[in-house]
Amino acid sequence: MALFDLPLDQLRSYRSASVEPEDFDAFWAKTLQGTREHELDARFEPVETHLKTVKVYDVTFAGFGGHPVKGWLTLPAGSDTPRPAVVEFIGYGGGRGLPHTHLLWASAGFAHFVMDTRGQGSAWGGGGGTPDPVGSSPAYPGFMTRGVDDPEGYYYRRVFTDGVRAVEAARSHPLVDASRTAAIGSSQGGGIAIAVGGLVPDLAAVAPDVPFLCDFPRATTLTDRDPYREIGNYLKTHRGRTEQVRRTLSYFDGVHFAARGRAPALFSAALEDQTCPPSTVFAAFNAWPHDDKEIEVYEFNDHEGGGPYQEAAKLSWLPSRL
Repeated sequence: MALFDLPLDQLRSYRSASVEPEDFDAFWAKTLQGTREHELDARFEPVETHLKTVKVYDVTFAGFGGHPVKGWLTLPAGSDTPRPAVVEFIGYGGGRGLPHTHLLWASAGFAHFVMDTRGQGSAWGGGGGTPDPVGSSPAYPGFMTRGVDDPEGYYYRRVFTDGVRAVEAARSHPLVDASRTAAIGSSQGGGIAIAVGGLVPDLAAVAPDVPFLCDFPRATTLTDRDPYREIGNYLKTHRGRTEQVRRTLSYFDGVHFAARGRAPALFSAALEDQTCPPSTVFAAFNAWPHDDKEIEVYEFNDHEGGGPYQEAAKLSWLPSRL
């Protein structure tokens, strides 16, 4: 569709009305402390892929609650010195897929760590391998309302914590330079990257593309496209729970994580994006406090955003930060 959100000049100054919980930092400190009581136990098993230019490891590490989370670590073939690392998170419904679908970053000389998303991996791509052993109260189909009645049990508490542990797992490998680590992702993956950027203070760079999970108050009332619409559909049935749900979502709003970002950042937004409206992306970008930040804007694109053009932008931008 044509432009439906704020004009670009207003987007550049837009600020979210999302209210940050007073105990936001305490909530996340407690969450990470509880998870770190479990050993990371990162295991890297070599995989035969028949690929000649990379070496791939099947990774398992302990995420939220000590639950096993899967991933892939891909290194340039013949690597014998630590490489800067790109830790990537996956879009909504997808999983880590198959190793040969993740060649870009290793081809550019980086160590590339892809985190599987717990409970997902059956909507597109090559599948996932990480169950979510935690149940929830009744929820609308999808992942957005699983446990949404309380922050302690909300689905993305587990996923964001897994994301922090994925960085720790990647950094634990001897061929990864822990001091040069970036978090990236598109859509849901971009939202997870922003959360990780706010929770891990010493990342070298963060690059979220058309990120999801930002500015919930605006997103849930502006677009009727899933996944945000899952929240509205839940509230259509569970009348009277709006404030309770908004309170829960405030602990997971990318705007509040962005305000804690300490690394250089490269965002992207698409002005015809109905899935992650551009104002919600700019809300997180404008909250990011680091002086070294940029946003690529794709004027006539929907949720595909910049696609390969944005990959090229990241390939140009990341090396000088790593």
